[in-house]
Amino acid sequence: MVLFYSLEQILSTQFKFNKRPQHLFHNILFFVVFFLANLLWATVTVFSIEWLNNHQVGLLYLVTVPLWLKLILGVILFDFVTYWFHRTAHRVPLLWRFHRVHHSDTSMDASTNFRAHPIELILWFGTSNIIAAGIFGLDLMSLGLYFLVATPFFFLEHANFKFPTWIDNTVGLIFTTPNIHKIHHEQDQHYTDSNYSDIFILWDRIFGTFKYRPPEQIKFGLKEFETEKKQTFWYLIRSPFISMGRVSSEELKKQQR
Repeated sequence: MVLFYSLEQILSTQFKFNKRPQHLFHNILFFVVFFLANLLWATVTVFSIEWLNNHQVGLLYLVTVPLWLKLILGVILFDFVTYWFHRTAHRVPLLWRFHRVHHSDTSMDASTNFRAHPIELILWFGTSNIIAAGIFGLDLMSLGLYFLVATPFFFLEHANFKFPTWIDNTVGLIFTTPNIHKIHHEQDQHYTDSNYSDIFILWDRIFGTFKYRPPEQIKFGLKEFETEKKQTFWYLIRSPFISMGRVSSEELKKQQR
């Protein structure tokens, strides 16, 4: 985060916005809370996956697979399961109440990767790794490699850099590029509910959830979170328990008129 955030101060960025120190402060608070909570949940994850491995639970235990192939499959399959968990978080109203915290950011930069409700990260996306291990027979080494590969994607996809569209037309055929992921953070629900993949955009292409929009046309955030008060850490932590309607694409277009 320090690397990408520092580069954002030096290089030409895609979007300009004010009050970056305040923005960083609120997003860092999310990281601190998640880190502390994850000290416990990491123990649960390790114990659960080790138990599954010791009892040889999962499809890969039915066949003999060399270590190098198992590691590659591990990265692919963890990403595959995360895609479906992410997609479900947009479709189920209760889950969306927590997931919208991540989408609330109206001024995206590298620190946006931290803006996510800790309950969702631990109990929903954290559980996805255990379920993936149980279904496919993946181990902790595969999970470690997955995070090693995925973490640069997480920060690049949210970083406020300019990327040429030719990258989307080449690398973006297989992998999730920053421009493609930023479409997922578009205010219009038509685009918000698309491009769920973290590493392999192939999942969206295969399952019909891929969409594209020129990056200069993207407006970040959610209409219902536009006010400055609703961008604060304390409000966002409480927001899943506050009833507010989701602004649909049709309603958004009416408001813009």
